[in-house]
Amino acid sequence: MSKDPSAEQLLEDVVAMARTAGDATLEWFQNPDLDVVVKADGTPVTVADRTAEQTIRKAIADRYPGDGIVGEEEGATEGSGRRRWIIDPIDGTQAFVRGVPLYSTLVAVEDQDGVAAGAIHLPALGETVFAGRGLGCFHNGTKTEVSTRSELSEFVLSASGYGYLPKDMLDRLHASPMRLRTWGDGYGYFLVATGRIEVMIDPIVFVWDVAPVSIIIQEAGGVFTDFSGQAEYGSGNAVASNGTRHDEILHIVTGL
Repeated sequence: MSKDPSAEQLLEDVVAMARTAGDATLEWFQNPDLDVVVKADGTPVTVADRTAEQTIRKAIADRYPGDGIVGEEEGATEGSGRRRWIIDPIDGTQAFVRGVPLYSTLVAVEDQDGVAAGAIHLPALGETVFAGRGLGCFHNGTKTEVSTRSELSEFVLSASGYGYLPKDMLDRLHASPMRLRTWGDGYGYFLVATGRIEVMIDPIVFVWDVAPVSIIIQEAGGVFTDFSGQAEYGSGNAVASNGTRHDEILHIVTGL
């Protein structure tokens, strides 16, 4: 593989890795014999998580041997090139282990200018949303965009859960005219990118949770920022919206 693949080739490889690894998890999905291990941070991990991440790491090593990698399950591998791959083999492991089909496999690749391409693949639903810098955003191969709604009373805002939100933030969300739902993890961002809902918030995230989201939302015509309003995917929190009322949503979320 050339050290400088085209943007189209990078995107093609990101999608292929996400789909191949994600679809492999279906072997264990809704399997009553699945062994679940609780990690030190209290979150679950399974053989499916580890196998999916290893599948992606092998594909990267084969095609882009000089690139760095950071993944949720196996940490960071330093590279000698300008690119780094960011992977979450199963985003929504809680959903996965309970047989809920809303988990996803996330893959992104970044260069000196940020994320160049990213994919959210939902294996159990057979759906993928993906985007490359300057190439647009696609849902199962068809170009997709965020919704055009601009009235907050028509907005649906989602989060992975509301029990861990600070009370003052939750109070502001309840006082807003937006409707609140809990379509969480990568699935929530998938819904924003495909125009099905308007906002997804995450007060606690890691870089592998949202790196692909940053380019997907941008290329779908929306806005992705952290809670301070910066277009950062490594800040530990995130807001993705259709962009029509992003600043107002930030104000509601943060109170600032």
